Amino acid sequence: MTVKQEPRVRDFLPEVSVVILNWNGLSFLQKFLPGVLDSGYPRLRVIVADNASGDGSVNWLRENLPSVEIIEHPTNMGYAGGYNFALKQIESDYYILLNSDVEVTRGWIEPMVALLESDHSIAACQPKILDFNNRKKFEYAGACGGWIDKYGYPFARGRVFGFCEEDSGQYDTVQSCFWASGAALFIRSRDFHAAGGFDESFFAHQEEIDLCWRLKHLGKEIFCVPQSVVYHVGGGTLPVSNPQKTFLNFRNNLMMLNKNLSGTGRFGIIFTRLLLDGVAGVQFLMKGKWRLTVAVLQAHFHFYRWAFKKRNAGAGKSIKTMSGYLGSSIVWGYFIKQKRTFFQIVGEGREM
Repeated sequence: MTVKQEPRVRDFLPEVSVVILNWNGLSFLQKFLPGVLDSGYPRLRVIVADNASGDGSVNWLRENLPSVEIIEHPTNMGYAGGYNFALKQIESDYYILLNSDVEVTRGWIEPMVALLESDHSIAACQPKILDFNNRKKFEYAGACGGWIDKYGYPFARGRVFGFCEEDSGQYDTVQSCFWASGAALFIRSRDFHAAGGFDESFFAHQEEIDLCWRLKHLGKEIFCVPQSVVYHVGGGTLPVSNPQKTFLNFRNNLMMLNKNLSGTGRFGIIFTRLLLDGVAGVQFLMKGKWRLTVAVLQAHFHFYRWAFKKRNAGAGKSIKTMSGYLGSSIVWGYFIKQKRTFFQIVGEGREM
């Protein structure tokens, strides 16, 4: 799905609030926050929501960047709870939820504002996200628009599992997708609140995919706007090898599937996913990463307890009708057929 209509022009520019959730990210704030302040958008608020940092972040902001608004959280509420707590206090037309380890480019906001102003069925979008340390490559967390496969594995235009493509302009079309990256999530404020915000039981990881899925159940669309470009460091809070990150990713993905899939077919999908998770756990063990294997097991046990208490919503649109959905397995395409790029797996003519 692509947008063809011209943006409607308001008598005034909508207000945009960049909200950066910070937890002990002082070095990132020092490095990247001045660039955010220099974005060039006239009606811009920049707000740091601090998740009870212990590194002096708040004091540094007050002393060095007094124009930045600060919301202090009493405890570390994670990504989901931290943003919910902050956004309840912020009135703005649009929010940009921006990771502290993201370098923005001047003029990065205007293309996303133009898109959402042109079509109010679009609730959220993301920029093109490139790797800060290898600026010709897409970055893992969202690349050029998130997709999801039959078994709930997220991937993106420009990133499949751990393989990130070089950016040669192959995904420069403004395109609908399944989810927008939480590293730089541009979202209409009323749609965020209408969907109920983030699910705080996720704490962190994949809550943005869950939110985008719920927005799609409400008839909204998600887009990527590659004319806006940012550079993401990645792994700023938890490195890839951290067992807690593995636990959250595996557990949250199962929770998301159970919440959002409709129909009796969801049981088969979740059962298959549990088996595939088991294969991943065995692979971790064979590589000597036994802590990650334990994390997968813990994720499953936590999911069982959660699913026993939490009922599936049951209602909503079929995922098969949603843009950004692949009705086959990327595990099969990537590991068995050895396909690496998005176009190899999805097909260049099948982006819709």
